[in-house]
Amino acid sequence: METINKTKARVRTKTDRVRKTKSLIANSKIIPFLWFDGNAEAAMNFYLSVFKNSKKGEISRYGESGPGPKGSVMSARFQLEDQPFYALNGGSDFRFTHSTSLYVSCKNVQEINRLWGKLAEGGNVLMELDKYSFSERYGWIQDKFGLSWQLIISNEPHKITPFLMFGQAQQGKAEAAMNFYTSLFKNSSIGNIMRYSDSFPESLIGQVVHADFKLNNQRFMAMDSGVEQPFSFTPAFSFFVNCKTQVEVDNLWDKLLDGGEAMQCGWVKDKFGFTWQIVPTILGEYLSDPDREKSERVMQAMMQMIKLDIKGLKKAYHDHN
Repeated sequence: METINKTKARVRTKTDRVRKTKSLIANSKIIPFLWFDGNAEAAMNFYLSVFKNSKKGEISRYGESGPGPKGSVMSARFQLEDQPFYALNGGSDFRFTHSTSLYVSCKNVQEINRLWGKLAEGGNVLMELDKYSFSERYGWIQDKFGLSWQLIISNEPHKITPFLMFGQAQQGKAEAAMNFYTSLFKNSSIGNIMRYSDSFPESLIGQVVHADFKLNNQRFMAMDSGVEQPFSFTPAFSFFVNCKTQVEVDNLWDKLLDGGEAMQCGWVKDKFGFTWQIVPTILGEYLSDPDREKSERVMQAMMQMIKLDIKGLKKAYHDHN
């Protein structure tokens, strides 16, 4: 009886964790979306092993309509600390660059050293883990899957924060981008802005060396690159935006498309070169339906769309013809 009770307790604990992960994802308006080339599940499992407070969510697999091999992992949901993520096996079209990273606030030397050691396995150091003028200990690293991380000892309440670095054609546009993004979402604001001083080259003075901002009460960071970079944003790192209605989809899509570029399946690149996915929440419900015929019809309909249309998705879900 004791063994049975322990087993039941473990099942309840696992169920509670899955529910909490689903709840966090459902309540998050904007979710970082990571594009991988066939190794999304391996990357997710690696990140789950790195961070102590982490949870695995649902995994969706490709069906008959592809575009990936039938039965292979299409997408996965997971949570690291207080930050939910989506991961996708999308192919070789896009690669991560250092323009996007994840900023991790560590409480002490022991924690930052442990995380650095894990993320450094097979990775590439961009800035050595060391003492700097702005922190007792800081480092910037690219992990073995290509994703970049900034680790710092800090008292920030948020453990992991998406970080955007504006370079190349977007150099000097971090503040304009933050103003634009905060105009799109309710409960948004710009926090502290640190600027390049006169100790830097004249072309940088006044630009953003570090800033934080909130979109729908979610925290993000941004900066203008202090040096010329051979890279910029790519769709490998995008923001997935949950929308409840077609009106909301249309509004966000139209504003992000102004000066930007439309892509397939609800993806849109804004005028600053960053990619967003504007997605009605009903799509996730349809694609996860256990009735494979229904979910396949919805997948096929979505693949034909540019901006996602709720009526079209509903028709595909309910239409047997």
